[in-house]
Amino acid sequence: MAAAPDCLFCRIVAGDLPAEVVHTTDRAVAFRDINAQAPTHVLVVPRAHYANAAELAHADPESAAELVRVAAEVATTEGHDDYRLVFNTGEGVGQTVFHAHLHLLAGRSMTWPPG
Repeated sequence: MAAAPDCLFCRIVAGDLPAEVVHTTDRAVAFRDINAQAPTHVLVVPRAHYANAAELAHADPESAAELVRVAAEVATTEGHDDYRLVFNTGEGVGQTVFHAHLHLLAGRSMTWPPG
């Protein structure tokens, strides 16, 4: 799927907007969240544009799995054995950028249930 010209994350993936990129693969880009909710808060996005996690998983399950692999690698690289992975799908649960993305959160205690 092609990039969406008005999509913030597509523009970051293309290098048109700055971001603190911490990891890249052929299918994914990982960069620090500018509104960090934990000492380590990294967003992992597919290079291709999909509106949400469900759309990504349906259209490109290999890329969906790649996001989890990249998040695990980033967590390990940053020294975390414990971490949380979150996909928000839909405005009602907090998705604000409609390009599928996985939140990697680590470095502090977290409660359950979240939010």
